[in-house]
Amino acid sequence: MSIPRDRDFHLPGRSAVFAANGLAATSHPLGAKVAVEMLEAGGNAVDAAVAGAVVLGLCEPQMTGLGGDMFALVEKEGEEIVGLNASGRAPAALTAAMLREAGHDKMPKGTAHAVTIPTAVDGFDKLLHRFGTRDFETVLAPALRYAEEGVPVAPRVAFDWAQSVGALQGRARELFAFDGAAPVPGRIFRAPGQAEALRRISRDGRRGFYEGEVAEDMVASLRALGGVHELSDFASAEADWVEPIQGDYRGVELVELPPNGHGATAILMNNILETFDIASMDPFGVERAHIETEAAKLAYDARNRFIADPDHCALRLAHMLSKDTGKALAKLIDPDTAMADPRKISEQVHRETIYITVVDRDLMKVSLIYSIFSSFGSGLASEKFGILFQDRGMGFTLEQGHPNEAAGGKRPLHTIIPGMMRENGLTTRVFGVMGGAYQPHGHARVMSNLYDFGMEPQAALDAPRVFHDGPTHEMRVERGHPAGVLEGLAAKGHPAMIPATAIGGAQMITVDRKAGVLIGASDPRKDGIALGY
Repeated sequence: MSIPRDRDFHLPGRSAVFAANGLAATSHPLGAKVAVEMLEAGGNAVDAAVAGAVVLGLCEPQMTGLGGDMFALVEKEGEEIVGLNASGRAPAALTAAMLREAGHDKMPKGTAHAVTIPTAVDGFDKLLHRFGTRDFETVLAPALRYAEEGVPVAPRVAFDWAQSVGALQGRARELFAFDGAAPVPGRIFRAPGQAEALRRISRDGRRGFYEGEVAEDMVASLRALGGVHELSDFASAEADWVEPIQGDYRGVELVELPPNGHGATAILMNNILETFDIASMDPFGVERAHIETEAAKLAYDARNRFIADPDHCALRLAHMLSKDTGKALAKLIDPDTAMADPRKISEQVHRETIYITVVDRDLMKVSLIYSIFSSFGSGLASEKFGILFQDRGMGFTLEQGHPNEAAGGKRPLHTIIPGMMRENGLTTRVFGVMGGAYQPHGHARVMSNLYDFGMEPQAALDAPRVFHDGPTHEMRVERGHPAGVLEGLAAKGHPAMIPATAIGGAQMITVDRKAGVLIGASDPRKDGIALGY
């Protein structure tokens, strides 16, 4: 068993990035560049994170944009961590009953009914007003310039674009496809309509997006596509400050946001894994992959049962975060055989659901994730300004009486979760793992890589991954695993396969107070980098 604690310079790879004054890590080089430039110009970590995030909507339009949602954790050194939930609600007129009556048994993908109200812009506004030192005009200037002048399409972005170009419909296809096809790497992508929207936000703040021409364009476009959205839904869109939740893994505190996000899933998965001697296993072997996958199945089953909008139902959050729940679920794991249906065997326990990180010279820390959910979201865009709509409504269920049943004004179960880690009362790592539903699993795996196997941050992100997403899906096993792992997992009953696309992506900044430096790590599965000054 060889654990990659330090980089082998004989082999391909990347070094961690060390900086003393400020550092940003994200999934595209231009996003990191813009964030660091904002720091160098005197802005703080929040100014930099918002500037970089909005640029990512142009660099990675299949992943995020103004039509999406955002979650963030922010910490000023010496103060408590603050959470922001900038996820959108369903339009007031939407009901699960109307969708069931139309013949749907689950949320209809690729339709206006799956489009919740984009709330990221209000979230950016709240972050800047509470923590920022720069206004919207300054922070959005780089994104506005790139929207007009264009951005060369990066290799991983081009790969993702080609995988999902078929999901684009109508106006979105006109704006995001080139003669009906995905762009090749290096092709310039421009978004003049979004530039106009950014101008209005720069001038009028959140009102420039949620009221007036931009909002009218979004509502008219959605209603023409069959949606029930109203201008009042957009005018009332609002992000909420929330109190983070936390759990302990081998003495290290994992800080997450509360529901409707599913950060509690990562904490529960850690509580299950903590009952096993993970450190004694081969980090890339069959045994660890099996135990980790079984723990994920049980944690995700709990997520599907309990996580929803807390404004609309009582959640069993304490049950999910309890160490006793983790121990009880861990006893259900068979070390030799994969479980077919976690819901059936866990019933006895459940009697009673893009990323950027910036740290500045004052050690203000931002963990921010910003997304349109599916690749290219709903595949729908507004006619005039070309705002690509998210499809976060896919996080609802149409099961009558379920805590997460679709309803007007309600937030769906959300998959994007920024994270932080604390040791001895101090935040030492700011991180996030992209990849849709994989994110809680990714948080648990990265923590295990760091604290069970002693990997350095870059190695912890580089390490190969597995993910089993739901009872009918195959178990994805990345090619970085050694020979025999795929066959070994199959022998335990896992429908194991090598996926066409790598699993997720991740970024991390480690705060080394003793050395007085910041250490940035960036996942090679994406085009991004960590940059500092």
